[in-house]
Amino acid sequence: MPTTDPIRPAHPAATAHPTSLWHRLADGRVQCDVCPRNCALAEGQRGLCFVRGCSDGAIVLHTYGRSSGFCVDPIEKKPLNHFLPGTPVLSFGTAGCNLTCRFCQNWDTSKSRDMDRLAATASPEQIAAAAAAAGCRSVAYTYNDPVVFLEYALDTAAACRVRGIRNVAVTAGYVNPAARARLFGAMDAANVDLKGFTDAFYRRLCSARLGPVLETLEYLRQETSVWFELTTLLIPGHNDSDAELARMAAWVVGHLGPEVPMHFTAFHPDYRLRDLPPTPLATLARARRIAMEAGVRYAYTGNVQDGAGGSTWCHACGRLLIERDGYRLGHWGLTPAGTCAHCGTPCPGHFEARPGTWGARRQPLRIAD
Repeated sequence: MPTTDPIRPAHPAATAHPTSLWHRLADGRVQCDVCPRNCALAEGQRGLCFVRGCSDGAIVLHTYGRSSGFCVDPIEKKPLNHFLPGTPVLSFGTAGCNLTCRFCQNWDTSKSRDMDRLAATASPEQIAAAAAAAGCRSVAYTYNDPVVFLEYALDTAAACRVRGIRNVAVTAGYVNPAARARLFGAMDAANVDLKGFTDAFYRRLCSARLGPVLETLEYLRQETSVWFELTTLLIPGHNDSDAELARMAAWVVGHLGPEVPMHFTAFHPDYRLRDLPPTPLATLARARRIAMEAGVRYAYTGNVQDGAGGSTWCHACGRLLIERDGYRLGHWGLTPAGTCAHCGTPCPGHFEARPGTWGARRQPLRIAD
């Protein structure tokens, strides 16, 4: 629902961005065309995401140049297990979100309406320079969804590409076609949060629809070269039944292919679902087994200690390809060409001759404005 709470824009001044996606309606309002909510806003109003609003007759991103903070993470934390394993990624996000997930694990920033939380400021060029100086191979647009800070993400991605730094979107995939093409046209990899596999789940717990997310996934598979992996947070009693997991896995294999990795991660009580128990490891193991029985070749467990479930195994001969203990890498069973060292079967993804050595470190980063 649109709001009219005042915002004081900060660095840089909140003005219409030349690539913003919106159009004027017959009644004088402007419609934001970035996501399927298509918020129609009068002057001074903001959309459900809270950060995109109507100012001077145009849609403005009020969080451009402002972040909740910058951090160097292991790429496995995104999670991406088949994209430059062991390398560091500079991660950042802003505020706001275009979904209303009752189980949000980053609710303190994604649901925040306190713009003063965005104390870190940096231009796209400064972020790219900081990533290069820190030895990061990529920059991740994460913590909240880059769909809602699209213009800032695109400008930063362009600055990173000039320096040879890859770009990673961590997104729920709830985005309109034109914005989708712009976002993923600037990305090298993505982790898409497939939150469940029923429209009822999306409507009840996220105030959204499943259809646009599936369209995004098919777009990524059919029309881009972006490497992507899927993550589903399993919430006890809501999206963890055998039947739903089997339907999800069958759809992934049939529409995206068996080589798209699936991550099943543990829910921890938070935000507006504090009355539920954490996800048992047995549930994650069951989901992984169901996915693999459906034909998914690379299924993982996450947010738990599970060496076997977090490691990569050759789907052809069953040998260990990449051993993981949390975010730390151990045994490396890939050849420099990215094939199984035992049987020669290719492992899909983006691999280098040697794995990175960043480990599990999480290093906060200050970028001078």
